[in-house]
Amino acid sequence: EGEALETTPGPGPRSGTGLFTTASASGGLVGHGATVRRYLVQVEGGSGVAATEAAREIERVLADPRGWTANGRDSFQLVGSGPHDFEVKIATPDTVDRLCGQAGLDTHGEVNCDVGSQVIVNLKRWLTGSPEFSGPVGEYRALIINHEVGHRIGRGHETCPGPGRPAPAMMQQIYGLKGCAPNAWPYDAHGTYLGGPAVA
Repeated sequence: EGEALETTPGPGPRSGTGLFTTASASGGLVGHGATVRRYLVQVEGGSGVAATEAAREIERVLADPRGWTANGRDSFQLVGSGPHDFEVKIATPDTVDRLCGQAGLDTHGEVNCDVGSQVIVNLKRWLTGSPEFSGPVGEYRALIINHEVGHRIGRGHETCPGPGRPAPAMMQQIYGLKGCAPNAWPYDAHGTYLGGPAVA
């Protein structure tokens, strides 16, 4: 038996079909907050990402006790259809640039955005993480979801609170950690908010 080689996933295709498949997955309510936010997960055709698998992964992030439910105000529920508050779309870089660009945002094929009722996740980031973020790609996916959903619930950008401290989930960590340690979660396991100074 040969040893399995660690392979770094490729960034995936640059462009897809522009059409999205909605995951038919749905789940229970997570969190105890009074504000219930229902969301769909949609994946672009040609991206190579399975919609249901992505939906379950996003659901796990939003259900994690270190996630936004720890604020006691927000609850989340994955739905496969019907009324919803936002969509999480996983899209190829070209489609991200087009959708985010319609709102005047320049994502230059690299970053994610939050536009209208849409959290738009760049496939390249979903598959490969970020050069600034050491750690498993699953943790980086958690950061993407926590950061963009943070915007949805009204959080702005934050910066590093001090050397060696956890980087806030609301920090744009892809642009550098400024001495902070990579961190995907808004709260720690004890429910303490891992924030930093607001960025004007």
